[in-house]
Amino acid sequence: MNPYTRDDLITFLSSQGNDYEQLKQRALEVKKSEIGNKVFLRGLIEYSNICRKNCLYCGVRKGNKNILRYELTDDEVYQCADLAMKLGYGSLAIQSGERNDSKFTDKITELVYQTKKRSNNTLGITLSCGEQSEEVYRQWFDAGAHRYLLRIETSNEELYYKIHPQDATHDFQTRINALQTLINLGYQTGTGVMIGLPFQTIEHLADDLLFFQNLNVAMVGMGPFIAHQDTPLWQYHTLIPDIETRMQLTLKMIATLRLLMPKINMVAATANQTLYEDGREQAVLAGANIIMPNLTPNQYREQYLIYPDKACVGDKPMQCSFCLKGRMASINHEIIYNQWGDSKAYTEKA
Repeated sequence: MNPYTRDDLITFLSSQGNDYEQLKQRALEVKKSEIGNKVFLRGLIEYSNICRKNCLYCGVRKGNKNILRYELTDDEVYQCADLAMKLGYGSLAIQSGERNDSKFTDKITELVYQTKKRSNNTLGITLSCGEQSEEVYRQWFDAGAHRYLLRIETSNEELYYKIHPQDATHDFQTRINALQTLINLGYQTGTGVMIGLPFQTIEHLADDLLFFQNLNVAMVGMGPFIAHQDTPLWQYHTLIPDIETRMQLTLKMIATLRLLMPKINMVAATANQTLYEDGREQAVLAGANIIMPNLTPNQYREQYLIYPDKACVGDKPMQCSFCLKGRMASINHEIIYNQWGDSKAYTEKA
């Protein structure tokens, strides 16, 4: 039974001053009660920026001619996996531009299978490779992937078509159907939204939270929208809330979702740190419990900028690991190493 109404969510998302601080404090207390002051890591591999889609906000969209397209070699992926094990990261997250050709889908199957074998099944694997057929999702699941992140970006269909072209490759219902397929297949399924989009309202965001709850997802990744000048949505950048407003809205979304779905995994997105130096720490203190340090070889990272000026692009993985440990200790949170960090919302349901 839902303890919060849509009006309650709108109230939380509209909070200011002391009410805003109390919202974050309540969320932190709920997180500590359900999960503890723990943070789990997902070593991020940005496998390829080749994409068949032309989302209006995304820097790696098919139509952007100002980036060099790349795809990691098998050895580069396995080196990232080896590094994840060396650093004690319990899981990998393999992210890519959206493709559904068999050359790509078969390669992901092979990479997942070999990585699981290489790690003696010690590494958990999350995939974020877009919309696929049920057959492909099953193939990847059988190879060893057990989590999947497919962000809806907005659960409002009208707004969806303001940030995506209306064509055969960008269909709102197809994306929702893909999420349901992932859940039905047994994946720990995650989704998420961008916060502070042009044309977005508080009511849209409240409905996003209810969408997560109605789908009963196991994890959510959401962060502030950052406009990219090489995208069509840039023309509306003057409609985007200022940095402080976007950051506060993001923290309100995280805190409110922690109250609404106490047991889920929630990502403290790098976009938060792009806006504020301590942005990821702020997200953790508002209720997030997952961080995704980047393992992608540095020479490729500048070509995987969904949004510009991304934090930590130049950091070396060892440096990043050391930095994160100190940052989390500074806010009295402990990084848990060598564990998958599965969502309690999933494991207790299962």
